[in-house]
Amino acid sequence: MRDTLIAPIKLLQTASHQLPEALIALIARLAAATPFWKSGQNKIDGWDFWNVTDSTVFLFEYEYALPLISPTTAASLASIGEHILPMLLIFGLLTRIGAAGLLMMTFIIQTLVYPEAWSVHILWFAPLTYLLARGGGTLSLDYLLRIERPQ
Repeated sequence: MRDTLIAPIKLLQTASHQLPEALIALIARLAAATPFWKSGQNKIDGWDFWNVTDSTVFLFEYEYALPLISPTTAASLASIGEHILPMLLIFGLLTRIGAAGLLMMTFIIQTLVYPEAWSVHILWFAPLTYLLARGGGTLSLDYLLRIERPQ
């Protein structure tokens, strides 16, 4: 009876060990980049991510209300970060820097803006933490340009 229960677990364990680390890193990069890129696209009109919409500044002034920074500056920095940092992850270029930047943004959002939304933010923290710890993998520009080699 015990072997009947253990056999599928061992089969799954063996199969999961066959997953290439590069594929896991690529999936983590795409999963982490997507919500930030989409959020950044909602902050601008067209492709000029240096110039945020008035409604974005309004959100930063009245809903997000970050301390110690003007709403216009915060909106611009968030827009720039939500475009540049996800692109670093997508291409796997300076992956750890991109992941660290998005982790900082997530931490700020979690602690200062939407503390009750931890169940969403933890889904961002997980792949970003993995990328910070492991890097972009062999399917990345970091690897291709010899910026970083997986161990």
